[in-house]
Amino acid sequence: MTKNPVVWFEIYVDDLARAKKFYESVLGVNLDILSDPGDTSIEMLSFPSDMEKPGVSGALVKMEGFKAGGNSTLIYFSCEDCAVEASKVAAAGGRVQKPKMSIGEYGFISLAVDSEGNMFGLHSMK
Repeated sequence: MTKNPVVWFEIYVDDLARAKKFYESVLGVNLDILSDPGDTSIEMLSFPSDMEKPGVSGALVKMEGFKAGGNSTLIYFSCEDCAVEASKVAAAGGRVQKPKMSIGEYGFISLAVDSEGNMFGLHSMK
């Protein structure tokens, strides 16, 4: 494989407004409407991205027939210090599953559950 294997992510939600507020509060970002003019059964809000920098972007997705939570994909958001974002999770309507812990030379992680029941990770080098 000659490039990064992940190119996009989607987090499925039941309440798009609630999930938007949660991720904007925890990560300190603004999510933008990402529309698909051909399909009104899907609503999407995209995370900010810069195509000139490493990493991938993705979106919150509300789609008829696809419930939030219970899926088996885990994404990690990059942070300066994952304890900072983890400290915002409960106030934003989620819960911390695993507080900040060392993963050795690869930095630190924290696991949290969002307002929709989806688990996600936070990663930092300090």
